[in-house]
Amino acid sequence: MTIVSSKYRELITLSKVNETYLRVDGSGGVRRELNEFFSFFAPGYKFMPAYKNRFWDGKIRLFNGNNNTIYLGLLPYIKAFCADRDYDLEYDETLELANECSIAEVEEFAKTLNLPFEPRDYQCEAVAHCIRESRAMILSPTASGKSLIIYLLTQFYQEHKALIVVPTVSLVHQMNKDFIDYGYKQENKLITAGVDKENISENITITTWQSIYKMPKKWFDQFDVVVGDEAHLFKAKSLTDIMTKLTDCKYRFGFTGTLDGTETHKLVLEGLFGAVKSFVKTKDLIEQGTVADLKIKILVLKYAEESCKIVKDYKFQDEMDYIVRNDKRNKFITNLVKSLNGNTLVLFQYVDKHGKQLYDQIQQSLNTKRKVFFVFGGTDAETRESVRAITERENDAVIIASYGTFSTGVNIKNLHNVIFASPSKSRIRNLQSIGRGLRKSETKEAMTLYDIADDFQYKKHVNYTLRHLYERVKIYNEEQFDYKIYKIKLEGG
Repeated sequence: MTIVSSKYRELITLSKVNETYLRVDGSGGVRRELNEFFSFFAPGYKFMPAYKNRFWDGKIRLFNGNNNTIYLGLLPYIKAFCADRDYDLEYDETLELANECSIAEVEEFAKTLNLPFEPRDYQCEAVAHCIRESRAMILSPTASGKSLIIYLLTQFYQEHKALIVVPTVSLVHQMNKDFIDYGYKQENKLITAGVDKENISENITITTWQSIYKMPKKWFDQFDVVVGDEAHLFKAKSLTDIMTKLTDCKYRFGFTGTLDGTETHKLVLEGLFGAVKSFVKTKDLIEQGTVADLKIKILVLKYAEESCKIVKDYKFQDEMDYIVRNDKRNKFITNLVKSLNGNTLVLFQYVDKHGKQLYDQIQQSLNTKRKVFFVFGGTDAETRESVRAITERENDAVIIASYGTFSTGVNIKNLHNVIFASPSKSRIRNLQSIGRGLRKSETKEAMTLYDIADDFQYKKHVNYTLRHLYERVKIYNEEQFDYKIYKIKLEGG
């Protein structure tokens, strides 16, 4: 037994239930403290019907007081909880038993796979960390070669059946293609809607989470390795449904480009996969020349005083509707697209009241030789892939796409400009959207982001979406991105 001890006041004993849960034994008072310590208000809880109707207090509880269990991955937080309160903590040392694996060993292993190129230092470092810990949540920004890290792990554990879970159909096929490009000769089982999930003989299964979260626990028992790619996008309940059914799955690795900044989000992912670890940042990749140089131009549109007077009394959704339906603003975006050279991605939030209007206006205003595409949730995966492939061969195409379809997981190396046509304060959405344009190509060394913001300030009133800009600027500062702010008077706006 390992005992982390200081002045005796209380004793907490931990025991491993399975590969998902720990059991916590202690006094009733300690359990109540744990319940409080691992309780957090859910983001946006005040706007949820269950809270409004008083069926729920708005909190997410990671400690289950009914059976005294908690996610195994939260052991470091339990240790911190006990240390802070001078409680004694007793648990079996095998809970923290690490494997031996060096970066040099990973490099030697990679050579045996006959890869088309050598893995980068930080990729080998990430793989070695995962092997040592058996579970980890890796922060891996866009274009950092995350799929190669996942491939190396599946090959290291090739004697075990691996389940790779991704959020979209396009990512299922993209991951499979990446594996083939790395030299994988065997067939992978690809699961999307309507595909048979039984009788899996393949060593690696790649699936969307939507396709499997309702499968019975027995189905999950066949897997010893699970990889959650773009784990931040999994619907919370579906993610926990999948991961809690993998009770015998020892090797757990989550990957994400960014976390949403909330403690709840981080703790759930760490509890299910393992401690968050970062080996490289986007800024590092830019400085190394691994990804395209990033320039951010923040275009702050200042509206006429009459418009500001109107908007100051609006609620958030009213302000958003006013913005996306504003003819002057949409004309500004159209002219901006028209003025840009290179392939351009325009990202919007609302399909019917914004995306379609932008598509129609931009298509009508551009030279007929320029290809213009419209992609949204109703666009099937095959068409999205076709748009991506065509754009790779073009130098002046325009894609008008919803955030949900093109902000994550779509790789377009030959993308020169990204325009945020709809305001957002989501850390994940913004960073993932920026990532769409950071891959380098033979004809591209830099990408420019045009971040369009809306200034309806009237006297002391600061409008909602301008505050969202402040949140985005905070993100740019944290990531050490270079940006410039341009104030533009929207004529007649």
